[in-house]
Amino acid sequence: MKIGLVQYKYINNDIAFNLSQIEKAMISSRNKADLLCFGETFLQGFDALNWSFENDKNIAVTQDSEIIQRLCDLTLRYGIDLLFGYIERDGESLYSSCMVIEKGRILHNYRRVSIGWKEHSITDDHYREGTEITPFVYHDRKILLALCGDLWEYPERFRTDALMIWPVYVDFTIEEWHEEFEQEYPKQALLAAEETLMINSVTDSPKAVGGTFHMKNGRIIAKLPYDTEDILYVTIRDPSHS
Repeated sequence: MKIGLVQYKYINNDIAFNLSQIEKAMISSRNKADLLCFGETFLQGFDALNWSFENDKNIAVTQDSEIIQRLCDLTLRYGIDLLFGYIERDGESLYSSCMVIEKGRILHNYRRVSIGWKEHSITDDHYREGTEITPFVYHDRKILLALCGDLWEYPERFRTDALMIWPVYVDFTIEEWHEEFEQEYPKQALLAAEETLMINSVTDSPKAVGGTFHMKNGRIIAKLPYDTEDILYVTIRDPSHS
């Protein structure tokens, strides 16, 4: 199984541009990947919300929306599956979620369980966290999802023998990555899983420079350059053949 970790730029509140970025990555990854993974809230941008539900409900998208159907159609057109973060609306509730689409259908939808995605001191009960942490199977490999602060707040709840995929949003500088966080993130990931794929996007406002790693046994074994658009391709082998 080949997975592409996509460190591409998004623009807050510009779903059309962000969709074009997803399609650009799919075109670039033909015959290179089975699955492309994007960062946390890539579809709308991490800072797309203003914490007024009457506004934010129109930014969030439902699982049966035309936008999600378009993404389903793209997986069929290009023969590449998708994993991406987005702001989800379910009835009168909003979530920071991560969806997996396989061959035109929703395979899995995970809702972040930690509160750091929202301004929790000013938000109301419309802004919610998920409760379920369950793996899914893709290409005969068990995979577990976590979003950003999940592995910092609840690493024990995510302890797994599955492959961990960890979309995040953080805006550390390149210097901060080199001086501290390149060491801290692999250590934290190891509290939950032996092997973790982490994806952080690039964006201009506020400035984020990425931070996309293949981590194993507490260390980074492959990464992308900071502040660039690129895709890290990782081959995940069947554990029985490793």
